[in-house]
Amino acid sequence: MEEKDMSSLEYVVQREIFDELHLDKVAQKGKWSTKPTLGEKVKESLRCSVPRLKHALLSWLPVLSWLPQYSFRENAVGDLISGCSVGIMHLPQGMAYALLASLRPVFGLYTSLYPVLVYFFFGTSRHISLGTFAVISIMIGGVTERLAPDSDYFVNGTNGTGNLNIDARDAQRVQIACSLTVLAGIFQILLGVVRFGFVVTYLSEPLVRAYTTGSACHVCVSQLKYLFGVTPARFAGPLSLIYTLVDLCSLLPQTKVPELVVSLVALAVLIVVKEINACYRQKLPMPIPIELVVIIGATMIIHFCGLQGKYDIDVVGEIPSGLKPPRAPDASLFSQVVGDAFAIAIVAYAINISLGKTFALKHGYKVDSNQELVALGLSNTVGGCFQCYAVTSSLSRSLVQESTGGKTQIASLISSVIVLVTVVKIGSLFEDLPKAVLSTIVFVNLKGMFKQFMDVPTLWKTNKTDLLVWLVTFVSTVLLNLDLGLAVAVGFSMLTIVFRTQLPRYSILGNLPGTDLYVDTDTYREAREIPGIKIFSSSATICYTNAEMYLEALKEKSGIEIGKLQMEKKKRHAKQMKKQKQEKKKAKDEEKKHVQKKASNVTSLKASEQDEGNISAATKEKSIKNGVASSPTDTTTNGLSKGQLNLAYLSDSTLSDSGCHFNENIGPVSPADEKKGEACELVTHSIILDISTTSFVDTATAKTLTNIFRDFGEVDLDIYLAGCQAVVVEQLERAEFFEDSFPKSRLFVSVHDAVLHILKKLGQTDVMIDVTCDTKM
Repeated sequence: MEEKDMSSLEYVVQREIFDELHLDKVAQKGKWSTKPTLGEKVKESLRCSVPRLKHALLSWLPVLSWLPQYSFRENAVGDLISGCSVGIMHLPQGMAYALLASLRPVFGLYTSLYPVLVYFFFGTSRHISLGTFAVISIMIGGVTERLAPDSDYFVNGTNGTGNLNIDARDAQRVQIACSLTVLAGIFQILLGVVRFGFVVTYLSEPLVRAYTTGSACHVCVSQLKYLFGVTPARFAGPLSLIYTLVDLCSLLPQTKVPELVVSLVALAVLIVVKEINACYRQKLPMPIPIELVVIIGATMIIHFCGLQGKYDIDVVGEIPSGLKPPRAPDASLFSQVVGDAFAIAIVAYAINISLGKTFALKHGYKVDSNQELVALGLSNTVGGCFQCYAVTSSLSRSLVQESTGGKTQIASLISSVIVLVTVVKIGSLFEDLPKAVLSTIVFVNLKGMFKQFMDVPTLWKTNKTDLLVWLVTFVSTVLLNLDLGLAVAVGFSMLTIVFRTQLPRYSILGNLPGTDLYVDTDTYREAREIPGIKIFSSSATICYTNAEMYLEALKEKSGIEIGKLQMEKKKRHAKQMKKQKQEKKKAKDEEKKHVQKKASNVTSLKASEQDEGNISAATKEKSIKNGVASSPTDTTTNGLSKGQLNLAYLSDSTLSDSGCHFNENIGPVSPADEKKGEACELVTHSIILDISTTSFVDTATAKTLTNIFRDFGEVDLDIYLAGCQAVVVEQLERAEFFEDSFPKSRLFVSVHDAVLHILKKLGQTDVMIDVTCDTKM
């Protein structure tokens, strides 16, 4: 009932018509600027004060702004339960995702410890759980396996025939992963310091979701070898996923049945219990830690039953207790991993900031995108020195941290303590843990990523372009591998922006009767074009990419063929000049003939009577003069008339067969003539360009508008601009557009102002009855 009342409201506006000059005068446009100069900025940046120092310190160390105000009564219990839950999840996921990075499980535990502590001090999100993540882990694994393949570490033989030096291989892979992580962290810190956090906006949500879905396919395929207990060959580059699947299928007859049984049992238990957690998440105080239960149970069964030696089940192996001292990364590897480091830095930040902003919006606080870059970069840089690999936030752990009552990053601090205790004291107890169980944990945690396939039908209904970005990103990631896939996805996403800018929707606007609204005539049936006026609009900014198409669309939509009109005008001009020359020549000939005749008559009359001859000569002279004065040549020597009819608007049959009579000295046809029912077409005399959608002006835009004003002016068409934003007016002023080609008196605040000005100028009061200054809406 309230909406109905609101929709029936009316308002009446009565004001003068505003062109740009009148607006500048009434609104008192000034040349002043409130922005500080460069010198003032430098001076302000060098000034030191206590409030400024405090603000800088709180900006770089956000923990100082919220930790002193921490409320134990409100937050302690929730953070404690949440921290324990997330810490328990860190243990299996850290060890499992380390396998994705082709590292030993203990390095996954290190990665779940040091970076989390660093983020506690520098991060701005209260709910995300930093640590290992499947996508980043598989990207790390691709680099470590490429730079340290098994074939380089066979001793006493060639590839496949000698003994594999696992210790040397793993040590080199750790060094590669740490160097890659430190370089990625440096990239993130630099981007954060220069306030480049907006770079993630170029990774749209469909792109990120499709990329993580494609990465999940790589993760899934990489873990199949542990489930079936086979060792496929390693493939790199495009189509490596396809080659790996083919090789796995060929090795299926060699499947180790005991490992397959362990995998299926663990997978079944994990799926069932996780579904129970999902169904009863509102009733359970915390999710059942089934991953930790499965790890402990599988380790105890394998150890006490002696299944590892009996059935040759592949287990985790030695897990050293205690912490490793920090070690500087190998800078000589930076040149080999610089591209991968930048890709990991951007992808990790995109995932991190998207999750952070999601939780911040839900709980009503702000996440600083640039500070998040710095925090993530410091986490990776410090972690890389402690033998950790690149990290980002995990969706599954973050959801658990938020849903179990976590309010601050104290929960992450508690989870780090649990991981620390595990690494220092009880890590060695998991040496008999089957790798197949860790693979099943990875598989189950990929469920959320695979559910993103449901984006396809949703995007099909909502946005076909985003769907195309999703599909191209997914296919390129699956087929071209993670690094090339990301490059292709970003490039294609940029192309879609270019195409959207370059192929906007052009339309002719018409007035909605009784209002000051002008809408697309192709979309709104009630929209009526103003007689003799074409109002042209574009849905995108006019710039160098679409300036030429803008001009072509204007000609097509308005039905005005500039070339034809110019040619017709030249023909008319040449014809008229020729006619004038002929009439002047004829006049001269007639005058000469009459002069000669006059002289002959005067001579012959001298022989007759003087009085009669004088009277007769006078009479004839007067007659001759009257004849010359009434000659039509004087009325046709005016040159071109002020207003010319644009004959190119009328078809040939209309010009020759119709009964319409046009006065060449009158441009537009009056609306009364249109109502006579004759087959006459209304001549367009004015064009209004609605450029309200244009947000900036480049050189190509200014030149295009200048060409439009010049070309259309040559065929007696008036061009007006409407809806120009203030920043665009300033840019046009700097380009000297108004001085050289276009008067400001033809730039109007709105389309309605321009229409009223044109109608008033032409004195078409009968049209102004429907398009009035007093507008009711």
